[in-house]
Amino acid sequence: MSNTQNTMIMAQPDDWHLHLRDGNLLNNVLSFTAKQFARAVIMPNLSPPITKVDLALAYRDRIIQALAPLSSFNPLMTLYLTEDMPLSEVHKAKEMGILAFKMYPAGATTNSHSGIKDWRKIRKILESMQKNGILLLIHGEVVDEKVDVFSREEVFIETQLGPLRHEFPELKMVLEHITTEQAVEYVKTEGEYLAATITAHHLLYNRNALFKGGLQPHYYCLPILKGETHRQALLQAATSGNPKFFLGTDSAPHTQNRKECAFGCAGCFTAYHALALYAEAFESMDALKQLEGFASFFGADYYGLPRNTQTIMLRKVAHKVPEYIEVENERLIPLRANEWVHWQVV
Repeated sequence: MSNTQNTMIMAQPDDWHLHLRDGNLLNNVLSFTAKQFARAVIMPNLSPPITKVDLALAYRDRIIQALAPLSSFNPLMTLYLTEDMPLSEVHKAKEMGILAFKMYPAGATTNSHSGIKDWRKIRKILESMQKNGILLLIHGEVVDEKVDVFSREEVFIETQLGPLRHEFPELKMVLEHITTEQAVEYVKTEGEYLAATITAHHLLYNRNALFKGGLQPHYYCLPILKGETHRQALLQAATSGNPKFFLGTDSAPHTQNRKECAFGCAGCFTAYHALALYAEAFESMDALKQLEGFASFFGADYYGLPRNTQTIMLRKVAHKVPEYIEVENERLIPLRANEWVHWQVV
């Protein structure tokens, strides 16, 4: 990394947790990621979900077709775990270069109704993944109306992740978009087969942002924003230089009419200015020198992929986030719309 007072040159980062959707949304949001990141792990929770290797490869083809002709962006595909997934898909995934499977607890978030109700029903799949070196990506929340929405990650770690890791101790896992002090401590104290991604919005905002001046649907995501103590724990983890924590935006685009309604969708659209948001978070901790490891090195190392050799420049320039992005006849509202960010990718 090369720094001056107002510029930063770093190895091009990767996004280890990204939603691109499909169709018009895919075509309109992909360029924002491709301008900042060399690679991204693409989430499979489309409707219908990407449950087979053939579907993942076809989805990858659509992503490639949507890229600008000279773009070198590389989408890294995943499969959506279901309780009836054939064991043969694991072997096929290994052959075709699928890096990871995603485990959504059924009903936990967007398009997760086909997910896992009891991970013990997919023991053979998990055993084969462990044997074949395929990563397990986890949305770490319990789905239980008796559990407070702000405690669902903590309870998941206690009741689900602990037993899962005990049974499959050498299955590489990523606890995605962690949000709590408990998650930070758990990941830090576990061994080499567990890591975590952290989003920019969980680094920058606590749950007060959901209610500032009225209900703010564009700050609603799952796992939901937590209290300030948890945000500070995430900031400490992200800027610590610990390679078990790395960048995953969880950028999740939904059109305005699906966010600003009675049953608004969960997800923050941050792909438009993701790296600038992370830079702000790291700058707030006087830790910009740690951003390159978190954004560009640690995820690649954990996934067993080469680090990127190309570079990217960030410049400290204030610019206003657009009020919306036009998607056909609808609008997509980026996080912090019509407000200022203080870094920009050059």
